[in-house]
Amino acid sequence: MVVIAHQADGSTGKTAKAKHGIAADAKSRRAKLLAVPQSKDQGGPSRDLFMKSRDDNGEENEDGSDDSQSEDDEGDDQIMIDVAPTTILESDANGPGDQVQPMFAPLDESTAPSSKRKTEMRTIPIPPHRMSPLRKEWVNIFTPLTEMLGLQVRMNPVRKCVEMRTSKYTKEVGAIQRGADYVRAFALGFKVADAIALLRMDDLYLDSFEIKDVKALHGDHLARAIGRIAGHQGKTRFTIENATRTRIILADTKIHIMGSFQNIKLAKDAIVNLILGSPPGKVYASLRTVSARLKQRAM
Repeated sequence: MVVIAHQADGSTGKTAKAKHGIAADAKSRRAKLLAVPQSKDQGGPSRDLFMKSRDDNGEENEDGSDDSQSEDDEGDDQIMIDVAPTTILESDANGPGDQVQPMFAPLDESTAPSSKRKTEMRTIPIPPHRMSPLRKEWVNIFTPLTEMLGLQVRMNPVRKCVEMRTSKYTKEVGAIQRGADYVRAFALGFKVADAIALLRMDDLYLDSFEIKDVKALHGDHLARAIGRIAGHQGKTRFTIENATRTRIILADTKIHIMGSFQNIKLAKDAIVNLILGSPPGKVYASLRTVSARLKQRAM
């Protein structure tokens, strides 16, 4: 029992000495780190003393730090994106504020896309009572459409309409719209000589409205309103046309006006006054003032 106690006491003494030695070594290493002199250039500990302290520890391998650094470098190489050196050189040469203008080779005609316009087609219905005048004036109607606008036109008597479409000879984009307005004006009752102005001038339009849009009239009241607009042998209508430089078609209760935007408004105001019951003499007086203003603007 004495021997066992002696051995136990000896083992405890050895472990205490080993712990005391480890603590002393840790204190000495901490003292060395705290006592490292500052470098002259940067004011921090010198690189050589740090490396020496690492060697004194003896715990790190020679290739430990190098292996970790090489693994990081390999990961960075995989993440990095290659950039063309020519692009960088061009941007550096021109400066950060300059924009690089690309240079393209001339386009070859054989590979160029076709610049042909899409074929457009319009169908204009003709009222039954205008089919006979259309047949009589057909030569005078389609000649301006084919020669001036380069359209292809045909009359369809079965469907009672006029069909037109663009061709390779059509030069203007809005040619088919002009042709449709021209045929529509003839279908509404305008003469060919008056309707052809839609092809030659740009600021002419068509406007249509009914008497009931202004005032609801029935029976004799409606007939008297139509009579006031037309006048004796059409005198009032001709006066309005000459004063406002428009053309007016009075078809029962529908009224069609052709002219410029401003002139259509003047003619419309005069017709509305007649529908509401104004006497023709008062309308004539206002038309004289309007015609005088138009002459001054023309001069």
